[in-house]
This record gives sequence, structure tokens and C-alpha cells, in this order.
Amino acid sequence: MRRKVLSKQLLRSGTSVGANIREAQNAQSKPDFIHKLSIAQKECDETLYWIELLNQSGFISTDEFVSINDDAKELLRMLRSAIITSKTTHNL
Repeated sequence: MRRKVLSKQLLRSGTSVGANIREAQNAQSKPDFIHKLSIAQKECDETLYWIELLNQSGFISTDEFVSINDDAKELLRMLRSAIITSKTTHNL
């Protein structure tokens, strides 16, 4: 049962990242763009949390964890960079 709950949470937060990035692409203003990317950033960080729990609970192997975790951390870095750049170049 725990595995199912953790997996559902991971699916929800993981898919939310992409949905919020898509929304940012259609933002109505720069502040809206930054806001939507900020939500994607939070969801990505939450996804990392669920991945860690799945690993610590033994539901995914260390190899699976490392691969997924590395990809998610890279995405998180890209989102943070895009947010910082957008704020800096648009004086927000």
C-alpha cells in the first residue's frame, strides 16, 4: 500500500512539472512566466522528495534512484537558472 501511495504522489508531482512548464510557455506576462516556472520548480523539488522516499523504502533500486535523481536535479537546476535569468533581465 505504501508503494502505491508514494508512486501516486511521484506521478502527480512529476507530471505537474511538465504541465507548469507548458503553462509558462503560454504566460501572459513576464511575472506570470516566472510564477509558473516557480511552481514547476517547487513540483520538481517535491518529486525529488518522493524519489528519495521510494529509494529509502526499498521500492526502487539504487541504480534507478541515481538515474532518476540525477535527471530531476538537472531539471531543477535548469528551472532555477531560467527563473533567475528572467528576473535579472527583466528587473523583477
